[in-house]
Amino acid sequence: KHRVTDDRPFGGGAGMVMKPEPVFAAVEQLRGPRSRVIYLSPDGTPLSPAVGERLSREEHLILLSGHYEGVDQRIRDHLVHEEISIGDYVLTNGTLAAAVLIDVLARFIPGVLGEEKSLTHESFTRNLLDFPQYTRPAVFRGWSVPEVLLSGNHAEIEKWRLEQSIERTRRLRPDLLNQDNESNR
Repeated sequence: KHRVTDDRPFGGGAGMVMKPEPVFAAVEQLRGPRSRVIYLSPDGTPLSPAVGERLSREEHLILLSGHYEGVDQRIRDHLVHEEISIGDYVLTNGTLAAAVLIDVLARFIPGVLGEEKSLTHESFTRNLLDFPQYTRPAVFRGWSVPEVLLSGNHAEIEKWRLEQSIERTRRLRPDLLNQDNESNR
């Protein structure tokens, strides 16, 4: 109507808040019977591979990204099905968070990744960081690829990869090891 999508918050304060009218109008025009509205918010459920996999199975997602101080609470209360956070920090708007969520979801869609094995052998799959990766040449500037990777012994290679993942996780992200994880025991 007035081509305004945000306004000052009631009660005062810094920043602007997205108005309910244009957001409801846009979502109601897009929404279908199986749509889920996801609001990208720093106080949402933390995005994880499990959340990404679950959302990738949804038929139709509408991603809502706020700006500045976010959206009118009535949008969150009456339009949004779920709130997702990509981390414990605040961005100027949710557009980058929506792009991150889209990329996470896309990885779970069959055919998007070159090899489906990529999903099971990457960081966070088992609450572990990924193991070190090497490619040719076997020796570069005097630095050699670990012998086990050149051995052809797949059982030993898998054992080495798990050990490296656990060690890397202990060193860089010990918080992941405190989560319930059978592979860490």
